[in-house]
Amino acid sequence: MVDPEEYLRNSAGAVERLHEMTDTIDKIAQACINALRMGNKVIFCGNGGSAADSQHLAAEFMGKFLQDRRPLPSLALTVDTSALTAIGNDFGFHMVFARQLEGIGRDGDVLVGLSTSGNSDNVIMAFHKAKEMGITTVAMVGESNDGGALAQLADIALRAPSHETPHIQECHITVGHLVCAMVEDSVVEDAQF
Repeated sequence: MVDPEEYLRNSAGAVERLHEMTDTIDKIAQACINALRMGNKVIFCGNGGSAADSQHLAAEFMGKFLQDRRPLPSLALTVDTSALTAIGNDFGFHMVFARQLEGIGRDGDVLVGLSTSGNSDNVIMAFHKAKEMGITTVAMVGESNDGGALAQLADIALRAPSHETPHIQECHITVGHLVCAMVEDSVVEDAQF
């Protein structure tokens, strides 16, 4: 049985440890800022709860987070059910993100892959395709197995300080929100955008 106080302590403890990762968070935000400044976009992908987080964060970029500003080019590769099912059927589920990325990604974009295990085949395949295309890769993973295969492939890897899927996801959305705020500040302050 779940003890609510223990759950909340564990969740707060994981989020508190994100203070140790501010350099990595800054690198993620700067990669997004640089891409957007050059007219590129930020692309997200993940499965299950990470798919929902991908859509959530892409929406924060396209709409607004805390400040009124222009929309920032961003999308989640998880939203087009026709593409997902067609690619999954014709090429295999492991290719659902890589195939889309090949069609819409370009040199200078940023791909953020969310995977609590760090071993999601379809996100890993997207990272391989991103490397071929000159797309910067950001892995948001957990700390199990040192972030899995995804963390090893990434240009920037954030390993959420937990081994438990819910707490990893809570860290991912916290970091995602912070990155949105940092990017938004740059957009509002920088006349070059």
